[in-house]
Amino acid sequence: MSLAANPGLSRAASQVEDIRHDWSRKEVEALYALPFNDLLFQAQSIHRRYFDPNQVQVSTLLSIKTGACPEDCAYCPQSTRYDTGLEVEKLMEVEKVLEQARAAKSSGASRFCMGAAWRSPKQRDMPYVIAMVKGVRELGLESCMTLGMLTQQQADELADAGLDYYNHNLDTSPEYYGDVITTRTYQDRLETLDHVRGAGMKVCSGGIVGMGEQAGDRAGLLQQLANLPRHPESVPINMLVRVEGTPLADQEDLDPFEFIRTIAVARIMMPASHVRLSAGRESMNEQMHALAYFAGANSIFYGEKLLTTPNPESNSDMALFARLGITPEQRQIEQAPETPNPRFYDAASPVGTPATAREGH
Repeated sequence: MSLAANPGLSRAASQVEDIRHDWSRKEVEALYALPFNDLLFQAQSIHRRYFDPNQVQVSTLLSIKTGACPEDCAYCPQSTRYDTGLEVEKLMEVEKVLEQARAAKSSGASRFCMGAAWRSPKQRDMPYVIAMVKGVRELGLESCMTLGMLTQQQADELADAGLDYYNHNLDTSPEYYGDVITTRTYQDRLETLDHVRGAGMKVCSGGIVGMGEQAGDRAGLLQQLANLPRHPESVPINMLVRVEGTPLADQEDLDPFEFIRTIAVARIMMPASHVRLSAGRESMNEQMHALAYFAGANSIFYGEKLLTTPNPESNSDMALFARLGITPEQRQIEQAPETPNPRFYDAASPVGTPATAREGH
């Protein structure tokens, strides 16, 4: 049967061709250089092949341990090296985390993300973190954590507890990385992603733009992400939030159109991934939000805070969704009680579907 005679086969074939892991820097820079309308048209066309263009995934992010991080990330108010006035908080009690998860679910979130300001978790903290994961899953929410670097053993423990996603950003290009962070290497970050994949979990990995990098560095970041052996299922694109006391507090604003270009290029290069409009949304007006959704962003963090920096109030997001005809994406969390190791099952798939069989979801 020809592809022309079967549109379903044609669409499936085009999707296979879209998924690439061999992008050259020259190709990525050529996408960035496209006329703006041509770039957005291409991004929106690809987006519609993989997603409902009028649905956006809604996630809530909670800081479960705030401040006193030993790393020197130049953008981060949680670093102990910078005086930002941030109040340090110890690891939250499990029940208090679950109270926040219940509130997030009642507000329409489908995924609950938990972040701790650690270089890496200590083994004494793992039982509490694992209890949080299990509790969130029991509420019917997808679970995500960002805890810093992981060993393979820690990744396995989190996966066995049922953690769906692990967030670990690459932040920027390999070339610019040393200008932003010196306390861990780019390879350290890639190894943590390998451990997460080795445990069978899904990957949430993206970066931050507007840190003084060049256009080629934004291309380099997306090249690194898209050329991973498997694309991250979630790709957060953060706009730098300038915090007084950090080395990047006086950084000039990035051109908003350059930010939208980054969203669009990420959508083209990783077509089956959720592209998340992440930190920095408070400074974006409604028109910029709408343009980002058109460029292929289909995930947001929802609520008043994004770890330690402000986020648009949840009701304003829902009001804009209503005006644009967008609805929150609904994802059913399936439980597989007979499954001996739940980490190999995709929560968005029918029970029993191996997660490794479905690229980008």
